[in-house]
Amino acid sequence: LGAIGGLEHIEFIGHDQLFRQCFAQIVIIIYQQDFIQLCHGVTFVCSIVNTCGAVARKTRFATKLSRGRVATRLIVSILTKARYIWPVTFPNLVLHMVLGLTLVEKINRARADMRLGVPVMLQGVGEQALVLAAEVVTPARLEGLRALGPGLVLALTRHRAETLKARAYDGDLARVIVPDDMGCDWLRALADPADDLRHPMKGPLMSMRDGQADLHRVALALVKSAQLLPAVLVLPLADADAAGAFGLTALDAQHLGHELQRETVLSPVISARLPMAAAQAGRVHIFRPRDGGVEHYAIEIGQPDRTQPVLARLHSACFTGDVLGSLKCDCGPQLQAALAQMGQEGAGVLLYLNQEGRGIGLANKMRAYSLQDQGFDTVEANHRLGFEDDERDFRIGAGLLRTMGFGQVRLLTNNPRKVDMLNTHGLSVVERVALRVGETEENRAYLATKAAKSGHFL
Repeated sequence: LGAIGGLEHIEFIGHDQLFRQCFAQIVIIIYQQDFIQLCHGVTFVCSIVNTCGAVARKTRFATKLSRGRVATRLIVSILTKARYIWPVTFPNLVLHMVLGLTLVEKINRARADMRLGVPVMLQGVGEQALVLAAEVVTPARLEGLRALGPGLVLALTRHRAETLKARAYDGDLARVIVPDDMGCDWLRALADPADDLRHPMKGPLMSMRDGQADLHRVALALVKSAQLLPAVLVLPLADADAAGAFGLTALDAQHLGHELQRETVLSPVISARLPMAAAQAGRVHIFRPRDGGVEHYAIEIGQPDRTQPVLARLHSACFTGDVLGSLKCDCGPQLQAALAQMGQEGAGVLLYLNQEGRGIGLANKMRAYSLQDQGFDTVEANHRLGFEDDERDFRIGAGLLRTMGFGQVRLLTNNPRKVDMLNTHGLSVVERVALRVGETEENRAYLATKAAKSGHFL
């Protein structure tokens, strides 16, 4: 019963946390399995009240029992009731809970589906929709969506909508109506700004203003997390069983949105000694997120005293700067200078966070570079792509430092946002240490934009 995460609408909630959430109901989905002779899934809904005490009274268990025992007894009660709905045995249901996909596992499957151009089903309160990344849509899949019914729209972020002069009635996004005679090339032209200057006229674009945009908002967050362009086809459906009929991944939109906003929890995998040019006493730590995301690294120089402020840097991965020596940014020189300063002081920790391109991924970063070649600055390029100025999550760095036992830092950075993020997530930045290196003729305008628009101290 510890595998409660296998329940369709509960993710990683242990017995001691179950009733801290305000769930109106618990839904158990029994999918087709060899040991359960079903042709289709069976849904059993058990309504419960919100608080732990009320649940205990409702199920006639004393509230003085530990929260864990109440939760365990309640789950047993629900599963026992489920047996009256369908003749399956209790052990088989528990086995399904253990082997079935958790919410986090389904989200990772959905990300892969998005990148492959496979639709995903999002389910809300009284509504459901198929969503598909516009960047990778094929003519066959587009026709398949249209065959399912009317109402196809393209969800775009506010920044991309402003570029296209599409009205964002929902504030942070626009729901652009997709005409029946428009194909994949038109959709990709709306999603990708590569040819905006050569082919600026794509409209007139008509945006929806009626109805809810909750599913569209979550769909954009999902496609961003897959590091695709933030442009998503959304087709509302009347039939909630469509996902099962087509074998598609289905996700509850509310729980998906909550999970995508949750702080990433990382666990140590391994550490090993690594002598470096900056310091002989180097050690590399590998951390793996529990949500199935990419790994992040900590490079520890010397043996920093955990009771004293540590010289630290949060460095976002930059393939072009760190590896290729790009002159368009200052990332490579900052990486080397930070390690060198830690080596000179004899102690420090550099977090190497895999958030390429300020969190948009290498492919989208190259798209931004292409736009910069057309005359747009780094912030304008991000906005034309549909992204925010900076999509990175610095909470990851705060979590890593806490996990490594640090509480106070002397932060090597020019970015005030990093200072604020650490200070509000369990650490104390006792000093900001400037890191002004790597200015070139090629990146001078880029650095000026970071100072003027992103508030960097340069």
